Amino acid sequence: MNVVRPLLAGIASLCMSGAASAHFQLAYTPETMIARPGDVPVKLIFWHPFENGHVMDMARPLEFYAVHRGEKIDLMDRLSPITFTGASNAGAAFDASVPVKRSGDYVLVVVPAPYFEPSEEIYIQQITKSYLNRNTIPTDWEAPQGLPTEILPLNKPTNVIAGSTFTGRVLSAGKSIPGVGIEVEYMAAEPDMTTNTAGPATIVPPPAGTLVVMSDENGYFTFGIPKAGFWGFAALGTGPEKEFEGKELSQDAVIWIRAWDIE
Repeated sequence: MNVVRPLLAGIASLCMSGAASAHFQLAYTPETMIARPGDVPVKLIFWHPFENGHVMDMARPLEFYAVHRGEKIDLMDRLSPITFTGASNAGAAFDASVPVKRSGDYVLVVVPAPYFEPSEEIYIQQITKSYLNRNTIPTDWEAPQGLPTEILPLNKPTNVIAGSTFTGRVLSAGKSIPGVGIEVEYMAAEPDMTTNTAGPATIVPPPAGTLVVMSDENGYFTFGIPKAGFWGFAALGTGPEKEFEGKELSQDAVIWIRAWDIE
């Protein structure tokens, strides 16, 4: 199924999947706009943040790095295992930090180990990007990172305005993927960086289940952003790898953006 990309900045048609909620890989820090140089704390969590739902045990990532001014900064030695506690359970997660020195964008990339989901009998690998910026100077946000699958933002991901739209392009091995479902998640419950616990969910998900938007014939999708905060988008099964340890693998592309109210 293809959806025609809006010629103007309209909201793409939404549909609802039957699932009650969506699991999303997080690379989270509450502050995305960095004023001073230093180490910025980050938490890596595999979770259901819309409704403060189930926390999945996260294995040590295969890769974790930042890209700044085109240069890759390996962050694997900055990972520390933690236990993150949500409303219903606790699960394995990771603390980390990103050295932010010069002005510009810092694209955080997490390549997690595949996670086995017993209820679906499949492995899930959500290759995730999120973004920091220092001093509002753009350097890297619009560039693809050469990942097996990724969502390329067409809006500056650290500076989306609530009430406007976000447009992305789904890529697999560098090529656009048409007609794919992209799950949409709002971070209604935000992690507490000190206690490794989830804050209360500030809103509840819509009653019909997970929000889904489709990519058009050129791999583009557009979603209207109704509320300030963190929004995640996951293009499901778009990666080139389809099997892991003899079972189906869903290799997903995830991107997190930050939306703001205009005061």
